[in-house]
Amino acid sequence: MDIFGLIAFNIVTGIATLVLITIGLAVIYGMMRIINLAHGEFMMLGAYTAATAVEHGVNIWIALLILPPIVVALIGLILERCVIRFLYGRMIDTMLATWGISLGLVGLITSIFGNVIHSVPTPVGGFNIGGYGASGYSLVLLAASILALGGLYLLMRRTNFGLLLRATMQNPRMAASLGIHPPTVFMSTFALGAGLAGFAGGLLSPISGVSPSMGAAYVARAFITVLGGGPAVVMGTGLASGLFGLINEIVSFLSTPVLGEVALLAAAIVLIRNLPNGITGRFFRSSL
Repeated sequence: MDIFGLIAFNIVTGIATLVLITIGLAVIYGMMRIINLAHGEFMMLGAYTAATAVEHGVNIWIALLILPPIVVALIGLILERCVIRFLYGRMIDTMLATWGISLGLVGLITSIFGNVIHSVPTPVGGFNIGGYGASGYSLVLLAASILALGGLYLLMRRTNFGLLLRATMQNPRMAASLGIHPPTVFMSTFALGAGLAGFAGGLLSPISGVSPSMGAAYVARAFITVLGGGPAVVMGTGLASGLFGLINEIVSFLSTPVLGEVALLAAAIVLIRNLPNGITGRFFRSSL
């Protein structure tokens, strides 16, 4: 029975990690229709923020949970004002622009910190599931993923900002005629998505290592999950992360992590082939 408890714990951890990786991209691509190829680099910036803060003696929890989303949200706001705002409605152009931003950020960080792996200490020790050891930090990732999904849902449903955001994304001209300033809403939404990516990067830095190229390991899985989830940001991210995380962890346990990634990709191909608009494009259409 201990092994089944460990497998279940790893599945939940895998789902939580996938939620964190995806939620920022779900806001930028799912709501703004911007193919953000710099999503992995936003996560990388969050990880470097955490690593730098820890090296300078900042409290580990502040370094992991508070500083990365704030710093990366500000960087995202600057990039939106300087580059992205000129390219709305031109999906291919935004894809090329964010690809260029990703290359520039990797080069900049490499020049500053070098092409070496930095480490961030894990603030939580391990515990036992029967006769097997498990990481206590996985519980932090689980709590953070619930916080990210729940916080985004409440933001969208219970605040005036969420109402303005959803209205502007659905019909910017109508929103403008009602006195809303769409460029400000677009700027805020992009900064929100970037901040969520930074939040994920900071949280994952203790278990992934911090390097300029770390974002490449996450961006493909994030896009797959967003496409599989469909237009509903919160519900789609949760459902797709649950499905793909379950498949990935089970196949990884039965074989190898490489085959787990292959199984995730195969499941995504089958899902998108049968549900081109994602899970929430076919089901849960009225959900957020």
